[in-house]
Amino acid sequence: MPRIDRRTLLRDLRSLGVAEGDLLMVHASLRKIGLASTGFGEGGAEALLDALDEAVGADGTLIMILGCETGQDAADRLPEPERLALLAEAEPFDPLEAPAMAEIGWLAEAIRRRPGTIVTDNPSGRFGARGRRAAALLEDAAWHDYYGPGSPLDRLCAWRGRILRLGADPATVTALHFAEYVADLPAKRRVRRHFRIRSGDDVRIVAVDCLDDEHGIASWAGEDYFALIVKAYLAEGRTPRGRVGGAQSELIEAADIVRFGARWMEASL
Repeated sequence: MPRIDRRTLLRDLRSLGVAEGDLLMVHASLRKIGLASTGFGEGGAEALLDALDEAVGADGTLIMILGCETGQDAADRLPEPERLALLAEAEPFDPLEAPAMAEIGWLAEAIRRRPGTIVTDNPSGRFGARGRRAAALLEDAAWHDYYGPGSPLDRLCAWRGRILRLGADPATVTALHFAEYVADLPAKRRVRRHFRIRSGDDVRIVAVDCLDDEHGIASWAGEDYFALIVKAYLAEGRTPRGRVGGAQSELIEAADIVRFGARWMEASL
């Protein structure tokens, strides 16, 4: 594979269609791009972030889902009274310090740490954004139903944002969680989660109510339905495709895949 650096990544992003001023939600596999530390060395996520910042320019905006590592997930598998008792002794979640969820990848943590990034404080649906419209995109981010109407995902679609997938797994298109809210389906499955959080000097246990974004909004057997939706969408040739580094990549209109996903869910779930 040819040498990968900020310059070659920027060239590939331009060839794919990324332009200055874009609003992009990013999903990336450093390994598939060729930036994993085992092959590229340290700083692969930083090199990609440098290229992304330059690609969208001063008028552009980047957003990622960050999630978090709270160490509190086991509590939500217990009945609520036992859950609250366990959380009473848990290390509180601090939105300014908690790392991004490891399974999302190192780019999410690089964005979280980079100066200029704004991070929402919801432990269950934490976003990070940077660029000209970052503050407006994350303003008053919902505590409950954090992927639903009025959420950063809703604004991403309304503001003609795009989803940049750089070798990402087909099951990882966070915007499809907004499609779960849009889809006209009866009795969507919901969950309530509890967290012990820190806000300044205040520590308390809070509840978060939302559609079930872990197991799905309806019973479904077989492959993850997000993956099936993405594969079906890409098979229709509705979006630019190309390579960024070594990764097969796509640049998807967020509103379009949300409409497509909602229709798929209405027909299949």
